[in-house]
Amino acid sequence: MSDFFAHETAVIDSGAAIGTGSKIWHFSHIMPGAVLGERCNIGQNVVVSPGVVLGSNVKVQNNVSIYEGVTCADDVFLGPSCVFTNITNPRSAIVRKGQFAKTHVGKGASIGANATIVCGHDIGRYAFIGAGAVVTKDVPDFALLVGNPARQVGWMSVHGHRLEFNENEMATCPEGGETYQRTKSTAGIDRVTLTIE
Repeated sequence: MSDFFAHETAVIDSGAAIGTGSKIWHFSHIMPGAVLGERCNIGQNVVVSPGVVLGSNVKVQNNVSIYEGVTCADDVFLGPSCVFTNITNPRSAIVRKGQFAKTHVGKGASIGANATIVCGHDIGRYAFIGAGAVVTKDVPDFALLVGNPARQVGWMSVHGHRLEFNENEMATCPEGGETYQRTKSTAGIDRVTLTIE
């Protein structure tokens, strides 16, 4: 008896590793070498390719294909029909297996419905990618991105609320109550950190 749930229409290949308490729903395919952590929820019509690693409590909504080269840390949310790529210059007649660019989605990040993550770019911890956005560069921790190409329009808390910074560059999450500090690097790039982690 397995310690996870799989709908009778799901296909789980030999060699896939699935954590305790995970659920795999209708018509989804978990391929050999894929690794799912504990308490993952895999929606309908999802493909998890060989070499993909999902942390614990990852929620994958319907119609998402997660291709080789993608890793997700704990507590990641992948919205309906979001897209990952793994080759920057695909051609049908040219085999580029072994050239997959890696993409890492950091702890607690959310990727909205129909968003596209172009391979080779990392998504920071607790970042929030809006629905339909097309990510073409690395995303900082806590960043809020929207549009095509995706551009940063703000910052999000661990609980998924937009942060409003005061004159001291501090913000407080209205739900969790934790505080955040915004600083600029020597290159002039904003960075947000939790004041206590």
